[in-house]
Amino acid sequence: MGTGLAWECEIDGCGEVFGDIESAVTHQATAHDHLECEICDALVPDGYLAIRHTFTEHSRAEYVRAYGANSADVREREELLETVADVADPESLGSDVQE
Repeated sequence: MGTGLAWECEIDGCGEVFGDIESAVTHQATAHDHLECEICDALVPDGYLAIRHTFTEHSRAEYVRAYGANSADVREREELLETVADVADPESLGSDVQE
């Protein structure tokens, strides 16, 4: 995803671009497969909603262990969550799609 006026879907090289984050998240949740959370086995939409799930429902340490992530991976996802929070209400994103 990007910042500013354009939000690009980066799931599997999709590349579709949206004018607002709400449209991008809806696209990710409806046009792409859902993933099973490696920590709790919940089925969640890929992309932003999967990141939000992992970072709000689980600790950073759980994420690192379950996904073989490192500190750079954590920082990248935290920065995305902060960027989205700057332009939209994170809790409202995805509320129109089933997680």
